Amino acid sequence: MNKIKIGIVGYGNLGKSVELGIRHNKDMELVGVFTRRDPSAVKTVMEGVPVFTMDEAQQMTDQIDVMVLCGGSMSDIPVQGPEFASLFNTVDGFDTHARIPEYFSVMNKNALAANKVSIIASGWDPGMFSINRLYAEAILPEGNTHTFWGKGVSQGHSDAIRRVKGVKNAKQYTIPKEKAIEAIRRGDMSELATREKHWRECFVVAEEGANKEQIEHEIKTMPNYFADYDTEVHFITEEELEKNHPGLPHGGLVVRHGRTGLHEEHNHVIEYQLALDSNPDFTANVLVAFARAAYRLNQEGVAGAKTVVDIAPAYLSSKSAEELRNTII
Repeated sequence: MNKIKIGIVGYGNLGKSVELGIRHNKDMELVGVFTRRDPSAVKTVMEGVPVFTMDEAQQMTDQIDVMVLCGGSMSDIPVQGPEFASLFNTVDGFDTHARIPEYFSVMNKNALAANKVSIIASGWDPGMFSINRLYAEAILPEGNTHTFWGKGVSQGHSDAIRRVKGVKNAKQYTIPKEKAIEAIRRGDMSELATREKHWRECFVVAEEGANKEQIEHEIKTMPNYFADYDTEVHFITEEELEKNHPGLPHGGLVVRHGRTGLHEEHNHVIEYQLALDSNPDFTANVLVAFARAAYRLNQEGVAGAKTVVDIAPAYLSSKSAEELRNTII
């Protein structure tokens, strides 16, 4: 069996989780990790994994089938995505919802020109939650969909805080408001504002001498991340962060309340929930599954950018169509 050859771009928490995730997919093999750091200073989780500079990727287009982009959505992926889409099939977990249309447009242009496939925004939200929102709304066209995240650590939002001047380290928790969830489950069809559904709690380690008031202001007013939410910022020490906030748990749920019948007298609830012990591990496994889809589509002659809702489910599985008919359908 010819294995799908995977490259990892970026080697933080998500990159390491992709490395581990590939081990559970027998139809894949890891070619190497690509980093902005000195490759000799990067120690991979598994021994023997080659580490290259970003620039070396240009000479390896015939050795890699799919590049999995593991940088941050705030400033890494918007730059790296279009660059790698011009050379490779790619998959990423770009998660800035408001910027997905413009990011898709750039990725589509570059992927089409290179005759490659780029599957964007394919983590768990956007990603798995996107798929379930689509299914629920298609099945119950008369109704309302609400998405709740947490309680959990948001990698993207934590990364955004760490980019603020004067911040040494940080973790951000997204926390759903229980009253809002209870109202939706009861069948309340009213629209809820962003601020009514979640609040955000930030634990920040500031650099020595940093202006904490300015840091807090920049966090709370950051567009696309915190400006639309009730946000609390706590300044703590590095030791407190390590002791009291280990791990990267997350999760959430998509709830669709819909009505059917001649007089809309029948109420239905569709709910999809995730409880994740490790946000990066789960996200990595989603990316790996969509890497398989990117490879298969390109093998069929498909090119351009795709989102998760464009991909037929069978493309994600390592099983054959016959196996799926026998075991899943």
